[in-house]
Amino acid sequence: MSRVYNFSAGPSMLPESVLEKASSEMMEYETSGQSVMEMSHRSKVFDKIAKDTEALFREVYNVPDNYKVLFLQGGASLQFAAIPLNLLNGSKKADYAISGQFSNKAYKEAVKYGDIKVIASTKDDNFKCVPNFSKEDIRPDADYAYICLNNTIYGTKFPYIPETGDVPLVADISSCMLSEPLDISKFGLVYGGAQKNVAPAGLTIVVVREDLIGKADEMIPSVMDYKNMADNDSMYNTPPCYNIYMCKLVLEWIKNEIGGLEKMKERNEKKAAILYDFLDSSKLFTAVADKESRSLMNVTFVTGSDELNAKFVEEATKAGFVNLKGHRSVGGMRASIYNAMPIEGVEKLVEFMKKFEAENI
Repeated sequence: MSRVYNFSAGPSMLPESVLEKASSEMMEYETSGQSVMEMSHRSKVFDKIAKDTEALFREVYNVPDNYKVLFLQGGASLQFAAIPLNLLNGSKKADYAISGQFSNKAYKEAVKYGDIKVIASTKDDNFKCVPNFSKEDIRPDADYAYICLNNTIYGTKFPYIPETGDVPLVADISSCMLSEPLDISKFGLVYGGAQKNVAPAGLTIVVVREDLIGKADEMIPSVMDYKNMADNDSMYNTPPCYNIYMCKLVLEWIKNEIGGLEKMKERNEKKAAILYDFLDSSKLFTAVADKESRSLMNVTFVTGSDELNAKFVEEATKAGFVNLKGHRSVGGMRASIYNAMPIEGVEKLVEFMKKFEAENI
């Protein structure tokens, strides 16, 4: 068997030890006589899996006791609507910072439900950096303020957590979840699709402060009501059972093999430095994102020529470095180096890039 280095922005690669563990339990989970794919979500066996997964998530991410952890479906895109439907319960106002395509989609969805204001945007800079704003820019009576912490498409990340005063801060953390420690207490709600760092596609995790739930719009669908899902331990309807199990395996890998999120951050900083250091010294390749806003997870770069970009992607794919083509709105290349990407994968990519540069400059 020959595995490639998968630089996909998502669904992304999973740790090999996690895949091996899942493979060994595919036919039978422990002594249950069945696969997790087959068992009832109401069974005692799966109930323990779900509870253990939440406990591990709380431990690894240091989630405060006054926050609910919800295992949901529908991806981040469903949360674009669920968030305003749950949180626009006071002034019906919310303030959004636009740092890329996904925060813009979230904004466009939210305007259907209330008075939504763009307080900062870097659209005019082609989203190569994140916007700066302070609590003075936020309406004091806003029900919440919204950011996308890491921008997958553009390779940027907020290097700071914005101060929002008494206004709850909401953050999409889909592409940086569990990549480094995060002070959850500074947010009213964080959420993300799991398919980058946490599990296969199909699981969405929402972490929401308890005082923010239970005030949803009366017309909200039951499966989108955070209180309803919290009261039913995320099992109002059938949850994404296998993905929750896979999330548990990933959390065990982070805790036991990596050594926690501080160690994970060190590992991710090392990987990113290897690639960015090369890009900054290269005569052919150029990093797209501003240095002050660079993501540890998604590295965007170009050669300056569409033809060379295409040639690079083609030759890289043949060499076993796959899914390096950049998003259509940015072009060029994008290397997503999520948690599961080993350091040697980035080192070998840089070796290939050096070879490509020598042959094409």
